[in-house]
Amino acid sequence: MKMKKLFAFVIAGMLAFSLTACTDGNEPATSKAEQSQAESSKEEGSSETTESKGGKIGISMPTKSLERWNRDGSYLEKEFEKAGFEVSLTYSDNKIDQQVKDIEGLIADKVDLLVIAAIDGESLAQVLAEAKNQNIPVIAYDRLIMNTDAISYYVSFDNYTVGKLQGEFVAEKLGLANAGDKKFNIEFTGGDPADNNATFFFNGAMDVIKPYIESGTVVVPSGQTAFEQVGTAQWDTSKALSRFQNILGSYYSDGTQLDAAVCSNDSTALGVTQAIQSDYAGSNEIIITGQDGDEANLANIIDGKQTMTVYKAVANEAIATLNLGEAILKGEKPDESLIKKSGWSFDCTYDTSSYNNGSAVIPSYLLVPVTVTKDNIQKELVDTGYYTMGSDGYPHPVQ
Repeated sequence: MKMKKLFAFVIAGMLAFSLTACTDGNEPATSKAEQSQAESSKEEGSSETTESKGGKIGISMPTKSLERWNRDGSYLEKEFEKAGFEVSLTYSDNKIDQQVKDIEGLIADKVDLLVIAAIDGESLAQVLAEAKNQNIPVIAYDRLIMNTDAISYYVSFDNYTVGKLQGEFVAEKLGLANAGDKKFNIEFTGGDPADNNATFFFNGAMDVIKPYIESGTVVVPSGQTAFEQVGTAQWDTSKALSRFQNILGSYYSDGTQLDAAVCSNDSTALGVTQAIQSDYAGSNEIIITGQDGDEANLANIIDGKQTMTVYKAVANEAIATLNLGEAILKGEKPDESLIKKSGWSFDCTYDTSSYNNGSAVIPSYLLVPVTVTKDNIQKELVDTGYYTMGSDGYPHPVQ
């Protein structure tokens, strides 16, 4: 009997030791698969961290009417929630007053951090002064917010490079550098004057094309070569359509050939493409640029109606914003070292000179965009996991 009791006691002790060894005495055991997944996420600069979990994030997006902002809002919400934060996400229907009210509501809800993509970068100084009074840090997301000292950081893409890629694409496709006596007709369609990025896009493209305008190789029959002449309020497709129909009717109805339409983004490119389809008298293939990789525009690229788009991987922009936000909420003062520390698998530069919002030069994290054409849609958008290629032969964004 004594031997049985001794045996039971030894077995119980061995079991207790085994459990203690597996859990380190405090935490439940983690499977190898879970450990592998966590290590993989960390290596890719993912949001799977535990150091700064908790807190409330207020995200203010401009509108749901443009496809890209739905993607941005969704990615940001998922990244912050995955990292353990509570998220309040608002869309303001492209109404400035509504965005001000939305931000006021987020401040009243005592969020710990604001992430804002402004409808009008000039209209938020007053409400953000209240955020600063409440010690709520603000990240300007994708669009710089002007004339306020409440902005802590700016996360976006290299917006000048977006336009530069468009201009370089047109110059290469038309062979402008070796045109000789040949002349080409080009028209420009810019973005929303209220969006600080719009001038960067336009200037990036114009700086490439302008020398050819000055040499006479490129002609702009409409004469509209200043941003103030080509801007499109709210990036609105119908406004771009109407304006371009007027251009075609006024300058191309006699059979004058249009060679390229430089459009700053996909929503304006959609309107320009529709105008060309319905109102252009010529039969030549026109180069049409864009930006964002909107689903309808990618279908047009597959069908040969639009030539290219500049894609900005907003999933990566969301990861950069998360890691920046985490560092801010830890009381750190992020700088260039955040890029290496976060282990991002995408290219990003830290800029402390280019983006002056009228109050200060805002330290900026700028991701790198990429040119997408029919030839590389599979490689750049599908193989990377951002889109799937449907049975209909068109790419569709991953939800």
